[in-house]
Amino acid sequence: MTEASLTEAITRRRYHGLYLSRQCPDIVDLSRELLGLHCWFHRNVAFSALIRGADLSGWKSALTKTWLYRGTLHGAAYDELPRLLSLHRDGESWLRRSYSEQMLSDVADKVVRCMEDGVHSRAEMRKIFAYDYEPKVIEAMFSPWGGIFVYLAGLGKVAFRDMASRDFDLIDAEPAGTRTEVLPEMLRRYFKAYGPATLDDAAWFFGFWREDRKMLRAFPLDEYDRFELDGRVYYRCGEPDGMDDLPEFNLLSGFDPIIVSYTERSAVLPAEYKRSVILKSGICLPTVAVNGKVAGLWNIKKGEPVVEFFKKQPKRIESGVLDLVDSIHWHITGRL
Repeated sequence: MTEASLTEAITRRRYHGLYLSRQCPDIVDLSRELLGLHCWFHRNVAFSALIRGADLSGWKSALTKTWLYRGTLHGAAYDELPRLLSLHRDGESWLRRSYSEQMLSDVADKVVRCMEDGVHSRAEMRKIFAYDYEPKVIEAMFSPWGGIFVYLAGLGKVAFRDMASRDFDLIDAEPAGTRTEVLPEMLRRYFKAYGPATLDDAAWFFGFWREDRKMLRAFPLDEYDRFELDGRVYYRCGEPDGMDDLPEFNLLSGFDPIIVSYTERSAVLPAEYKRSVILKSGICLPTVAVNGKVAGLWNIKKGEPVVEFFKKQPKRIESGVLDLVDSIHWHITGRL
């Protein structure tokens, strides 16, 4: 098999595993299969689900929005949280580097008491805590990036009220094991859905750094199929039956798993388009793929479907993509 054909085979397999060439009608099942749905912007979860054939009925409460790997927000099945959170139990964070564990515990306990008394808004808590803490501490603990709520989320005590809310609820999803205990299952699920992938891909996906990566490289991997391409070793978990060919064109959500889950993205995201798709802020825009490669952008802006190709495409592709975006627009109307 030539390098080009092997690269295409990798993309084809990933398309299958990530439900881009088949459908998953249930959004909770989809989240389980993909180990959570990236939701820095909550509507990207709706986009991702619709693209993959999932129904949006009750989607805002079907999943739980919280911080998982890489410090990013995901929509996950509630009963999965104890396992998923175990990957970073007591993990390093900028709050832990800046404040003592005792102080974090004290603030966290007070936040929990506020929530038990019916206070669920970050803004309300800032006012309450302002009587007892300096402005610098308030800014850190109630940062728009999460602050103390990330700390509590990692303990399985807090999550957003629903997928679209900025307020929080108490939950009971304490991590159910150590990283070493849950990692075999998590790796197996990752390589099944996201494979073929490298160990660096898995480390990036789960947010492992430095010493963690050394641990991952020492992990037993005999159960996985493997092959080499361009000096990289790829792993996969089993060979699925009935994989479809790559669609001639399809939509990808913002922060789509096939783009953000790998260290090497050029097979799907050509280098010349990277800056147009992944902004300096880190935001990854919704894209159009043609024959498995990103070829343009799409979105819903001011209630209207918008498509922008980087290069001229055949009319059937341009009109077909616009129909897909219009369908997404129709399905999300009144649901976001």
